[in-house]
Amino acid sequence: MASCGRGLLLALLGSMLLGALVVLVVEHRRRSPSPPQAAPQTFSAYISTLRRVRRDVEPAAPESPRPVLEEIGPQDVFIAVKTTSKFHRSRLDLLMETWVSRSNEQTFIFTDGDDEELKKQTANVINTNCSSAHSRQALSCKMAVEYDKFIESGRKWFCHVDDDNYVNVKTLTKLLSAYPHTQDVYIGKPSLDRPIQATERISESKTRPVNFWFATGGAGFCISRGLALKMSPWASGGHFMSTAEKIRLPDDCTIGYIIESVLGVKLIRSNLFHSHLENLHQVPQSEIHKQVTLSYGMFENKRNAINMKGAFSIEDDPSRFRSIHCLLHPDTPWCPTNIVY
Repeated sequence: MASCGRGLLLALLGSMLLGALVVLVVEHRRRSPSPPQAAPQTFSAYISTLRRVRRDVEPAAPESPRPVLEEIGPQDVFIAVKTTSKFHRSRLDLLMETWVSRSNEQTFIFTDGDDEELKKQTANVINTNCSSAHSRQALSCKMAVEYDKFIESGRKWFCHVDDDNYVNVKTLTKLLSAYPHTQDVYIGKPSLDRPIQATERISESKTRPVNFWFATGGAGFCISRGLALKMSPWASGGHFMSTAEKIRLPDDCTIGYIIESVLGVKLIRSNLFHSHLENLHQVPQSEIHKQVTLSYGMFENKRNAINMKGAFSIEDDPSRFRSIHCLLHPDTPWCPTNIVY
């Protein structure tokens, strides 16, 4: 009887402990927030999402230099600058004065109107005849022309930037020389902290969700010729526009969709690319010479640009591009001499 009593007591205690454990697990799950479900993106939602993303860039570990795999010269890189007529004077003239002046041979301006003044500065001006609106259709139209012109050029690398980017071409060339241009290389920086979720239209009545990473065009990105050729069925000869319509997202998203979702090639992330969507004050002046692209902009009426002492005051150089250029190229004729940075 005593033995049965002890057994009954042990069984009762075991049941009580098991019940308490179940209650704890249920309570933990109840309190744990469910993972957020991303909604399908429209163009306006996409822009809103970008504005909600972290604007403070977390300090990243320096990227280790990769060994040179092939020598890259100016004739090997096709840099496409996307702009619009209304920004020719306020944005593009600044680029022509600074970094483009040292890389005219490899820089091509894609715009939406004729400009005789611009043609005097460079022969590489392409009027895309696309709309000047900042819509996803207009943006995709320009990207389609950029892609086709790159394929025609026969060059090894296609790099896209916007008209608010400063490109350190020397560092860009060094970065690309570490990758084989004949293989699948897609390099840039995401603007989101998670893959974007879109809805792919398969037919008039059927869609499916797709998730992929993309490098934001605001920071710039590069694609190897080997990969660009594989993109041809979805990007060449007007196909880019129809591909963009399948997911109803703008040009940089469509590039990521083709590369990651369709071709299965992963984005190579680089913290050397910078857009106005991040806190540019966190890029140290001592590290400027290592960056591939820099940018500037305004957020909530506050200037977002590289924080540096330079050859020019903030009033004379609000973007800091002139000061950055004189830091990197002090032999430029219009750069003041004897400047302490």
